[in-house]
Amino acid sequence: MDIEKAIERLDLARKVRLLTGSALFALHDEPEIGLASLKLSDGPTGVRGAELRGGTIACVLPNATLLAQHWDTALAREVGEVLADEAAAQQVHVVLGPTINLHRTALGGRLFEAYSEDPLLTAAIAAAYVRGLQDKGIAATPKHYVANESETERRTASMVLDEKTLREVYLLPFEIVVEDAAPWAIMAAYNNVNGVPATEHTELVEGVLRGEWGFDGLVMSDWFATKSTAASANGGLDLAMPGPGGPWEDKLVAAVEAGEVAESTINDHLARLLLLASRTGAFGEQRSWPQDLPAPDSPLRREQLRRFAAGGMTVLKNSGVLPLQDNSVALIGRHAIDTVAQGGGSAGVRPPHVISIADGLTSQLGDAVSVVDGVEVRLRYAAPGAGVLKDIRATTYDADGEVLATRDMEIAELAAYGGWAQGAASIEVSGEVVLDEPTRLLIGVRGFGDWTIDVGGRQYATLLAWANGIVEEALLKPPHWTTEVLLSPGDRITARVREASALVGLITQPVPRSPADAIGAAVRSAREADVAVVVVGLTEEQETEGFDKTTLALPGEQDALVAAVAAAARRTVVVVNAATPVLMPWLAEVDAVLWAGLPGQEAGDAVAAALLGHIEPAGRLVTTFPRADADALDLVPVNGELVYSEGTAFGYRGATDPLFWFGHGLGYTTWEYGAAELSVVEGAVGSVSVELTNTGERAGREVVQVYLRPRDETVRLVDDTQPQRDETVRLVGFATADVAPGETVRVEVPCDPRAQRVWHDGWHPLTGGDVLIARGLGDVRVTLPADQE
Repeated sequence: MDIEKAIERLDLARKVRLLTGSALFALHDEPEIGLASLKLSDGPTGVRGAELRGGTIACVLPNATLLAQHWDTALAREVGEVLADEAAAQQVHVVLGPTINLHRTALGGRLFEAYSEDPLLTAAIAAAYVRGLQDKGIAATPKHYVANESETERRTASMVLDEKTLREVYLLPFEIVVEDAAPWAIMAAYNNVNGVPATEHTELVEGVLRGEWGFDGLVMSDWFATKSTAASANGGLDLAMPGPGGPWEDKLVAAVEAGEVAESTINDHLARLLLLASRTGAFGEQRSWPQDLPAPDSPLRREQLRRFAAGGMTVLKNSGVLPLQDNSVALIGRHAIDTVAQGGGSAGVRPPHVISIADGLTSQLGDAVSVVDGVEVRLRYAAPGAGVLKDIRATTYDADGEVLATRDMEIAELAAYGGWAQGAASIEVSGEVVLDEPTRLLIGVRGFGDWTIDVGGRQYATLLAWANGIVEEALLKPPHWTTEVLLSPGDRITARVREASALVGLITQPVPRSPADAIGAAVRSAREADVAVVVVGLTEEQETEGFDKTTLALPGEQDALVAAVAAAARRTVVVVNAATPVLMPWLAEVDAVLWAGLPGQEAGDAVAAALLGHIEPAGRLVTTFPRADADALDLVPVNGELVYSEGTAFGYRGATDPLFWFGHGLGYTTWEYGAAELSVVEGAVGSVSVELTNTGERAGREVVQVYLRPRDETVRLVDDTQPQRDETVRLVGFATADVAPGETVRVEVPCDPRAQRVWHDGWHPLTGGDVLIARGLGDVRVTLPADQE
């Protein structure tokens, strides 16, 4: 049955029913027209499935910035192919990614999900990712359209920016991905854009996305982002998520019957939904899901994920200590033992395992490694369970106290909304503490609701009230309650909550020891080893959906830990387990810094491979690192508005003396740039070629970066009037090269004309200026005039 005939067979109510979800991550089926239920899943770096917590075991890939630090579109495509297999294994039709918002400021809490601060690099990586997914029949959903670069007040704030900035910077990644990869869906953002909600922004959806760019796919809302009925339906939104309920359904039927929305508009929305279903095998001829796909912990997947992670890690500083030799190593820090694999928020995935850095390095060096815990890094609570609980169970009850369901759990946390526990009158979570002797622990609960807690025969009660009714807040940042209790081996913690809102779980963690004790133990270990490797970083508290950071400083006393170890050790290497910039007051005192990102499930093995040189950490930074908090743009809206007053001059475009430049990365060899030339095509730089020599003793991978810097600070418009100032340098092309030691190759770098335009009542070419061939903007190797023939 074709789409037009299918629509003709449905009455208005049945049409509208299909335009809202049937569940948190599923759509309605319609057997009469051969439409199966479409399944969706969060998935920037892993396909989670329908459960918000404790669902299907799936691959946890390195986070988006770590993947982007390869600057490699072939690898990005391979990432998309892995995720397509992961989706197919769960019979998921639509993956909600990639995230192609930009790193406007290092304070953004959700930057770990987004690729970079540069629109061209972001677009190139994202387009390859989309092709990798969709060539295997799984829909990609680039998000969040548009100007969703921060999380503070994201549901209500209006992003205020001029058209030049919007077009040249924030729309550009979407434009290139639509043109180069033709995604089958796009997700509209929570925020307003210049006063208009993104979910009902006719100018940007119907005018730019569909009209100018020719996008023929489906536009869905972010979850709970739709703010109106008629305005969103008329503004170009095709699918309001999640469901059931929300501002469409019966309200949209009434709006059509009242003449506020034309039924032809409903038909257009449904046609695009059916096109998506057809492309993914849910409409018409049903797809046959592949069998025997690699398991998340299969040798193939583990090799891929280790390579994805280690190869994107970035050597920020190295005084000859890396790669590590056969020396004794003092491995220090909480992140070495409790390595953070992924960020917080909706994209969290249940991995088959997470290899800690301690386990990864010890597996390679054995007794040469001594492991010492560091200072406390989790300021609010530990991860659920945190290795302290076993025999974890969850039970749901109806209003009469009768059991609805019981499940064994791997972690002491579950979703009361959108999962198997939804609708329960009360939920009980319990687990047995894992102890060798009586120990004082911090125990508690997290999640809105009326709690009773039984701990080793002692009873507690607490009410964590849910005042505003915002489901996403209850999911992303639930409140918590803790108390310190002396527990014995075999004691069981049982917590029961009534009127649970969204996310519920137990908190169990050792009582933190004092920073002075932790630092003292670290210093003693560092003095006895040849090399001290200190692992520091952020946690899901700082890098998470829904909330921005207020500082770039490492949490807790980690800076003091590094300084003390550096003063005591012969040589000190710092590994940073974080996706986004941090302050480094100790930088001059240490011998090397390895930026490890959030490395996914193979974290420890990948870090070990990078430290030992088994895989070159050849990554290049995708974000400019500020020297101080004051150098990062503020993210707090004023009177509901967040003004992008910096225009196009953000990140590397506006930086003067950053801690580390965009594109920086040392790798494990040295490079010499030789003769270079460029071609000009229709007034734009078409390509640049340069001789590249590996002057080191190891094979290495180089990222040749090409930037355009306006020389006369003006752009001539077509009619040669009204010179338009444009002083910002911009990336226009990049290419990678793997080169043996002593070898010279010629690298050809294609340059994208879409990055060489300025907007002034339409597009105009950026002419003249200088072409910079660089290893990052802090290390420019060749400069050529842009207009040479």
